[in-house]
Amino acid sequence: MIKLTADSLPNAVDNVRDAWSNFRDPRSIVKFVEVSAHVSTNRVFRLTLSDDSNLIAKVSSYGSYFLFAEDHDRLARCSAQLRGGRWSGFLADVLSKNGRPYTWYDGSCWTAFYTDVQRADGLPRILTDADVVTLAQEIAEFHSACSAISPTLPPTSNSVKGDAVHLYDLLREPQANQHFGLDADDIYVLQKCTHDLLMHLEKVHYDEWQRIPILVDWNLGNFSVEPIKRGSAVSYKLSTRWDYDWFRVESRLLDFYFLSRVSSSTGDKTQFSYSAHTLTEKRFLRFLTAYHEVYPLSRVEIEFLPFAYRFFILNYVIREGARFFRPDLCAQFRRDAAREYLIRSEKIDLTELLKIVD
Repeated sequence: MIKLTADSLPNAVDNVRDAWSNFRDPRSIVKFVEVSAHVSTNRVFRLTLSDDSNLIAKVSSYGSYFLFAEDHDRLARCSAQLRGGRWSGFLADVLSKNGRPYTWYDGSCWTAFYTDVQRADGLPRILTDADVVTLAQEIAEFHSACSAISPTLPPTSNSVKGDAVHLYDLLREPQANQHFGLDADDIYVLQKCTHDLLMHLEKVHYDEWQRIPILVDWNLGNFSVEPIKRGSAVSYKLSTRWDYDWFRVESRLLDFYFLSRVSSSTGDKTQFSYSAHTLTEKRFLRFLTAYHEVYPLSRVEIEFLPFAYRFFILNYVIREGARFFRPDLCAQFRRDAAREYLIRSEKIDLTELLKIVD
């Protein structure tokens, strides 16, 4: 963890100072500590204020400010709707001003402030079988709660289909090779995969599916757990969640790829890779079986898992990668996506997973 001065990151620090000044809070910022993951282009800071309290500030230029502001409105509504029940306090709150979640925009980047949630224990890098089952049950309960509040949320501007259509148009432009830094064969693979995704969305009438608030990125650095007793055994429950880079309101299936990674035999890794092999591991079968017992899945949903994975790759790695990931990681991930990840995902065998619902 690196302590920062205003000189070491002048743009990001100045942006946070300007945002805080506009927030009109009487407390002043006395210390910045960077807590960024150093994978994305976002900058995240833990702030110490003059009353010794702490806040989290995120400075971003990823995507669109207007979608960022919309997402934070929906996040604030989710947090408010979940208060008073099992999931009260699970989501880090977005600071509000005049009754609305506060975001600061200077025309080129944007900032939001969050409560510094009390982080409990972290799960081990490789989960035990019992841990996998508990995680599945907890996620199922959380998804069920999100499903219950979803009718209270206004529609969102982005959608799986809209993002895929946008990408397909970009891939068909004459300058697609230069835009994405890939050769013609790679672009052809991406075009085909995006077209196939769009065709599948039409086939399953995806527009009619229920959409709930989802967080997509469930790596172990984004949530904490609290030990509890279940009978004579010591287990855990989800305690707090932070980091909302990929928040959206969509099918719950978009959450499952990262949950398969956490459940996998290799566990959460510092070496970043987005292979789909974790979707076919026995551990993920165990996860889905336990999830299904709490919040049942349908056959068509399980059949959608490879397409949910492909959407993640096509949207976040290919379409948005240059704005989110560091340039070196973006180039690597895009090459791997076109030459490995997407092609292998077409061969995913769902036979064992489908037995859950047959």
